Amino acid sequence: MLKIAIGCDHGGVDYKDEVVKFLKEKGYEVKDVGTYSHDSCHYPIYGKAVGEAVASKECDFGIVICTSGEGIAIAANKVKGVRCGLGYNDEVSKLMRQHNNANVISFGAKFMSLEDVKRRIEIFLNTEFEGGRHAIRVEMINDIEK
Repeated sequence: MLKIAIGCDHGGVDYKDEVVKFLKEKGYEVKDVGTYSHDSCHYPIYGKAVGEAVASKECDFGIVICTSGEGIAIAANKVKGVRCGLGYNDEVSKLMRQHNNANVISFGAKFMSLEDVKRRIEIFLNTEFEGGRHAIRVEMINDIEK
């Protein structure tokens, strides 16, 4: 079964806690890197932690959550080997896997319902990378990191 890293700042902690339960109920192994409270904290810490867990192959995929989903996605994307996109709708949550081989998905707790987040996680985790012409583009992204 897949192992999923998940992290958030104080703006995403309620969603993160619910998503952890959801993932475990689905049979996934979960690495919860925090945060664990509503106390103000710094989202780059958690974006980096999830990114490192995925880039090192300790985890297969990652999920990051903050108020908007943007800041923590930017932080995760700074980790070499991470391709994180904002799952702002169902189709994009699918396309980021099919076309971009994304390995981390980001959500904004203030702008998405928990039900939408859970559904988009399932879409993301159950969609395969198409390869082909998309593999060339992903390799171009990897070359930028070098």
